[in-house]
Amino acid sequence: MDRVLIQGLTLETVIGVYGWEREVRQTLLVDLELAWDLAPAGQSDNVRDALDYAAVSARLRAFAVEAKFQLIEALATALADLLQREFAVGWLRLTLRKPGAVPEAEYVAVRIERGTASA
Repeated sequence: MDRVLIQGLTLETVIGVYGWEREVRQTLLVDLELAWDLAPAGQSDNVRDALDYAAVSARLRAFAVEAKFQLIEALATALADLLQREFAVGWLRLTLRKPGAVPEAEYVAVRIERGTASA
């Protein structure tokens, strides 16, 4: 299965359960693996045959700016649903990291997979 990777995409969003978190934007990082048949674009060298990773990135960033989830689990689920619905991605692995969530850790994260590996 071919995959498109997007690593370390920054998302600015309101996220968290504490009062102060509901009043500020925080930076989250998302890593994506998206199943996509690369053969058509590899043969044609035409962006119309590729998954437009710039459009994917812009859409996720725009969604996150408007979002106001409490849990990163909920935001990760919403992002995965958006990718499958709007970009017809049959399978994906998404890791969403929240730096500084726990003072003793570099970040906390959730990783989800959606779809079937044969997609």
